[in-house]
Amino acid sequence: MSTDDAGTTSTSEQPGAGEVAAAAVEQVTKAARKTVRKAAKKAAEATATATAATAGAVESLGESAPAPVRKRAPKKAAAAADGAAPKAPRKRAAKKAAPTAPAGAAPAPADTAPAAADVAPDAPLGGDPAGTWATEESSSGFAPSVDAPAAEAADVAAESAPQDAAPSTEIVAVGDVADVEGGPVAADVVTATSDAPSDATSDAPVEVPAVPAGPQEATQEQMQAIVDGWSHDPHATLGAHEVPGGWAVRTLRPDAVSVVVVDQDGSRYDAQQLHPGGVFEARLPAQPGDYRIDVTYPDGAGGTDTFLVDDPYRWLPTLGEIDQHLIREGRHERLWEALGAHLRGYDTPGGRVEGASFAVWAPNAQGVKVTGDFDMWQARMLPMRSLGSSGVWEIYVPGVQDGQRYRFHVLGRDGVWREKSDPMAFATEVPPLNASVVTRSTHEWGDDAWLEQRARGNWHERPVSVYEVHAGSWREGLSYREMADELVAYAADAGFTHLEFMPLAEHPFGGSWGYQVTSYYAPTARFGSPDDLRYFIDTAHQAGLGVIVDWVPAHFPKDAWALARFDGTALYEHGDPRRGEQPDWGTLVFDFGRSEVRNFLVANALFWAKEFHIDGIRVDAVASMLYLDYSRNDGEWSPNVHGGRENLEAVAFLQEMNATLYREVPGIMTIAEESTAWPGVTRATHLGGLGFGFKWNMGWMHDSLGYVEKQPVHRVYHHNQLTFSLVYAYSENYVLPISHDEVVYGKGSLLRKMPGDRWQQLANLRAYLAYMWAHPGKQLLFMGQEFAQDGEWAESRSLDWWHLDDPAHRGVLDLVRDLNGRYTESEALWSQDVDPAGFAWIDANDAGGNTLSFLRYGAGGQALACVANFAGTPHQEYRVGLPRGGRWREVLNTDAEAYGGSGVGNLGGVDAVEEPWHGQPFSATIAAPPLGTVWFLHEG
Repeated sequence: MSTDDAGTTSTSEQPGAGEVAAAAVEQVTKAARKTVRKAAKKAAEATATATAATAGAVESLGESAPAPVRKRAPKKAAAAADGAAPKAPRKRAAKKAAPTAPAGAAPAPADTAPAAADVAPDAPLGGDPAGTWATEESSSGFAPSVDAPAAEAADVAAESAPQDAAPSTEIVAVGDVADVEGGPVAADVVTATSDAPSDATSDAPVEVPAVPAGPQEATQEQMQAIVDGWSHDPHATLGAHEVPGGWAVRTLRPDAVSVVVVDQDGSRYDAQQLHPGGVFEARLPAQPGDYRIDVTYPDGAGGTDTFLVDDPYRWLPTLGEIDQHLIREGRHERLWEALGAHLRGYDTPGGRVEGASFAVWAPNAQGVKVTGDFDMWQARMLPMRSLGSSGVWEIYVPGVQDGQRYRFHVLGRDGVWREKSDPMAFATEVPPLNASVVTRSTHEWGDDAWLEQRARGNWHERPVSVYEVHAGSWREGLSYREMADELVAYAADAGFTHLEFMPLAEHPFGGSWGYQVTSYYAPTARFGSPDDLRYFIDTAHQAGLGVIVDWVPAHFPKDAWALARFDGTALYEHGDPRRGEQPDWGTLVFDFGRSEVRNFLVANALFWAKEFHIDGIRVDAVASMLYLDYSRNDGEWSPNVHGGRENLEAVAFLQEMNATLYREVPGIMTIAEESTAWPGVTRATHLGGLGFGFKWNMGWMHDSLGYVEKQPVHRVYHHNQLTFSLVYAYSENYVLPISHDEVVYGKGSLLRKMPGDRWQQLANLRAYLAYMWAHPGKQLLFMGQEFAQDGEWAESRSLDWWHLDDPAHRGVLDLVRDLNGRYTESEALWSQDVDPAGFAWIDANDAGGNTLSFLRYGAGGQALACVANFAGTPHQEYRVGLPRGGRWREVLNTDAEAYGGSGVGNLGGVDAVEEPWHGQPFSATIAAPPLGTVWFLHEG
């Protein structure tokens, strides 16, 4: 045995099957059997679960013990008598010829062990073996089912029972099993008790009968539970198991005409149907090796087709004890590597086996089945096993291929079957279709240089100019790869440092703009595959652009096929409607107090950073998370434990998310859309803050837009709307957003907000943008506003690119390009964004002139003066105080003729003389253009 880094164990060298099987039988001591029987009896008398007698042995294999069968009265009388004596095994020669199989299928071989290429092409467990298969082993070191001899298992179980087991545990009797040289064989694991979830309802139809230790026949009740889909451990009945007088291989093959077990040496054993639901059993004289199933189905034309397939029920769980422990604790930071659908391949004596493991968290479910393209969506042959107190259901299905679709059928605590998409799906169908899709990444990243410079972090002291994009309407119809060519080139040419996408996680309704997410781990399929998105981000990084995505952990929609009441209970959502529903949006609110739910969300943020190399997340609707009474009237909300309105669980979640991201991802940035005065949004978590890197400055946005929307003659009465932001500018680390929310829902475009005729509107817009770029804080501008789109934004159509044929609109784009260029070149505008030493007023009080002027200082001593004249007339000979004498070069003038302005300027700069003004030792007279902003950079 050898143990890998994750604590799992793999088998390196194994003796022959017959040799070890005989030795194993002899090694099973009476004491070991007696120990197991006593434990089973004790569990039965208590009608509760107990510590797994052989958990230590299973742990030594790096796997968890199978979960128990949950038992209830069968719905119908079984067709065969319970306990009927099975027919004796009949070994026979292989068929001489097999019916023609579907394309890619291979007939069963006559006298040789089945090869990997022969396994299940296009059968109900199918897949084309000529297709692309997974090539990597599980990161947890998963190996197929191989158990140590029972005596060794009993000894290990007694000495090393897991210490982290939850109170609800199980007793497992392990039969005599043997390793087979070169590969896995099925384990004979029989569950003794039912492991009811800790939060199961007391009236659930569950009985907990004891299962005697030692070889046992399958009962009709066990088979009925498997066929009906409410067995908690179908693997305890199906697969290879020791029975009195030999071994049995049982398989679930609904609608099969005949089933034959093909052992590792090529010998064939007819299987008899034990249950009309499709349970077949073959009797073998000794423990089978690396066996396969030869199954014959009707072909619909009066004939039959035969397929050689692997058996899902001969494989151990793909989640180890460490995975399960971390999931129980809500601390699995790489949750996506444990749950979801993963393509996996394993080498066996019969050849390489390819397939996919499926794992889903549904702790209150009575049963879970996976179905998809690989079983023709029958949802009859792949019931999953429960992994006990972790709440996870799991199965490995050989033959599943990349690109195949799937869903889970979940039997809830309320007795209702629900069809559910995978909460951890990594890809989905294109909406409005909603099945999950098995996928794996083959993208090879080329952004090492970007990641290295990003890792320097400290974005508070670096230039950040963000272009916000709705992927579906920037240019309608573009794929991720087409956007990689067009959008990346456009944004880089315009000088932005970052792109920010409105949510890219899968969502069913395009009109939600992505803010009602149903698949948190799957990029929307509207624009291509997950690897296509990786290609886009990689291209952006190589062009010098960071990528930020909007993230929505505040709420999710009520679609019946998604997260809502996933296992028949309020699982992801809070169970109290006063906390679990968001009335404004008709959505459900996450239960932030549940550790597994917090884990789901924290791991999701890490997933986007690790798997897609995103550079930041902007968290939507933070205020709705922080306040229990958000958008609720009196009586519609419940206070916290201290009687307050603060959502303490949401606060703890946000702190955990931020602390985890900043610890695990060098150079990441997190941004909060928080619209209230909650203190410490960007304060460090160890100081009691929420831990965000930045916060949207919603106050500045509303105040400044309120000012510029007024006619110049009225602005004198609202001058404080421009100056007030500096009262609190350094209370948080701010982003100045002109976002999608300000150019939709009847608010009009940024251009339409400006008063006056078209020339005045364009001039106002240019002056406002230059004032914004000079204000302390990082910049964010929504698409279309960079060229002064006239129409309001709509997600259903492209931007009005025809505006760029108009020189006036192209002049605005040229200005934005120059704003970004001067901004990144001038450390005075960003190096002290979060330090009051980086700002000083020249004159904040010229309300009558509709003008304000201020200074920005860089950490290296650079000084830049900004004068913004929002009056409709120019100010000639306008004197401003300056801190230094000498030449101040005019580096930007929004009234330049090249931008469509009137050309009022300062002939390249001004000279400051030693004449005190505005409290400064020097001053200069300038020309402040009408509805214009000018920047002056000190050159000495």
